[in-house]
Amino acid sequence: MPRICLKTAITAPLHIVFDLSRSIDLHTISTEQTQEKAVSGKTSGLIGLNDTVTWRAKHLGFTQHLTSKITDYNRPSFFADEMIKGAFKKFRHEHHFETDGNQTLMTDIFEYESPWGILGKLADFIFLENYLRSFLAQRNKVIKEFAESGEWKNILK
Repeated sequence: MPRICLKTAITAPLHIVFDLSRSIDLHTISTEQTQEKAVSGKTSGLIGLNDTVTWRAKHLGFTQHLTSKITDYNRPSFFADEMIKGAFKKFRHEHHFETDGNQTLMTDIFEYESPWGILGKLADFIFLENYLRSFLAQRNKVIKEFAESGEWKNILK
């Protein structure tokens, strides 16, 4: 099962980075390239323990629906979401936060299993793992920009 680990240092308080990371509204902004939109469950604001959200997005040329649920939550240091319905066989995305001096270190651990057996493993190797890594890195770039610029005030009202 592929495992993607990304670390992002953000010069902003821990609680702001944590809340931006669970903002449905900021997620929508950060995924403009895939036209991601929350279509059911929690569709705006901050997602929390046991909340679900169904996203509609265009990935790899196909419109897809993916429903995830917040299964673990410990504000402001950790939360995890897991797919309960969608294209993957399964996935779990852990979000870890810690203070490091005047910065917040945000660590994403994304583990997933593709469907289709050996064909899914081949897709992981050829393109899917890199595609997902880039997708998460873009999301983290937007979180960093909002947190460090003060634009977070427009999201976390």
